[in-house]
Amino acid sequence: MGHAAAPGGDREAGHTDDESHGGGDRNGLATGRDVVIVGAGFAGTSVFLHLVRALLRPGPRTRTGPTARPVRSVQVVDPHPVGWGLAFGDSDPLLVCNSAADVNSLLADRPTDFIDYLRARGAPSGPQDCVPRARMAEYCHDRHIEARALAVAHGIEVRHVRDTAVSVSAWSGGHRVRLRGGQEITGDEVVVCTGVHRPRVPDGFAAFAGHPRYLDSPYPADRIRDGLSPGSRVLVLGTHQSAVDAALLLCRDGHRTTMTSPSGLLPAVRQSLAAPVRDFPPLAGIARLDAADPRLEAKVTRCAVEAVRLIDRRPLRAQTSAAADPVRRLREETALVESGACSWPGVVVPLLEEVIALSTALPAARRRALIAHFAWFVGRYATALTVLNARRLLAHFETGALRMAPGYPRAVSFSRGAWRVEWQRTTPTGSGAGFDYVVNATGFLPPELCWDSDGKSVHLDGAPGPAAAVDHLEADLRLRLAPGAQPEHIWVAGVGTHLRIPFSNHLRNVVRQARQVADEIAALP
Repeated sequence: MGHAAAPGGDREAGHTDDESHGGGDRNGLATGRDVVIVGAGFAGTSVFLHLVRALLRPGPRTRTGPTARPVRSVQVVDPHPVGWGLAFGDSDPLLVCNSAADVNSLLADRPTDFIDYLRARGAPSGPQDCVPRARMAEYCHDRHIEARALAVAHGIEVRHVRDTAVSVSAWSGGHRVRLRGGQEITGDEVVVCTGVHRPRVPDGFAAFAGHPRYLDSPYPADRIRDGLSPGSRVLVLGTHQSAVDAALLLCRDGHRTTMTSPSGLLPAVRQSLAAPVRDFPPLAGIARLDAADPRLEAKVTRCAVEAVRLIDRRPLRAQTSAAADPVRRLREETALVESGACSWPGVVVPLLEEVIALSTALPAARRRALIAHFAWFVGRYATALTVLNARRLLAHFETGALRMAPGYPRAVSFSRGAWRVEWQRTTPTGSGAGFDYVVNATGFLPPELCWDSDGKSVHLDGAPGPAAAVDHLEADLRLRLAPGAQPEHIWVAGVGTHLRIPFSNHLRNVVRQARQVADEIAALP
């Protein structure tokens, strides 16, 4: 149980890097269960840290010594080094976290852990600072190494399998995790912490997948830095976070860049997404609102407005810009932040967390309706720009290196080495604008878990054949074939919990999930 099983031989599954350390006898002499954590990004690392901490807490003792550990091995499956995935694994210094350092801790009960980590390494950081994303990758990697050493010292084997898990199948002795290379590893408990990696397909561009002048994502940054001809004309599809990253990278490297989206709106501006500095009684009642109340959305809005008034008596309209032109709006909202006249961001984190608490108690259809109603808030305010990136964008708008398109493309084609775009309305330069490259920056699809037709396997991101999408997740975060069925020994943490939890990438919520799953596994006999 828990050993790497390669069909047709005894060769180890996948590539196991130099982070592998033995701790127990995997031939049956050691006691305990074998855990597989799929994903070594933020969520997977948080699960691992919380699991090690849970396993090493002082427990009951018998006459012959300490009670046997409930877990004897942990295998982490990810093709990348721990921490260095899509979300944070980019060393380009232009890419910074959108959230403040004080909400980026891996540990639910130590909210300052990331700040402590930075300061211990000579990188002073204030609670509201937004640091380069690579610092987060280093933090995950280093904390994993520390926890691994502690686990190994206590007889728990830890291995990193450098491959991608594609499915989990039940069998008489536990679960088989099939890897993309065709090999398998086995475990008693499996925690699925897969992040996002499938780019959304923007309207009108489905036929251009794989085109040499079409980038389906701006990440990693070296795709832009090394893959485009100097001085290119580039159309960026999108105007939110990924698109802002793409525009900043392109403009820095000397490309003439145009941003476009159906809404034509840039995010609002704030200092950062930081932890709340006080309690907000108006928000505390959101989770207790009646799901059947036809005025539910209006009541949530009223709670949010009252919370903002606790920190700033100025009306919300005085803390944001109503300018129709997106660049003017960006300029005015940046000035509001810099002058200290923008207080609404102070309630965003507690508001998100209260809506999460409310949503988990709602029927699925009601939950979807609630989130759809507030899509405008999520698009502009929950995912607002840091003022640092807002200043950078404004500088490029002012030089003319960056501009906003007059609308979204009505039609697009590629001929004679250039993209031809027909806009939805006439432009000052006429229709048929030409571009050398198109960069899709409309974001990523959440992981799609699917039950195989036999109900014995779950595919971790879409299924190759007949399958049923996993459409529910209960409070214990364990998969079930149907509501009310016995839970599988398969947990989900992180972005994959979008089935039940809105804003599933909110890091403070992710670490709470990680602690919950780790405690449940550690408590198993």
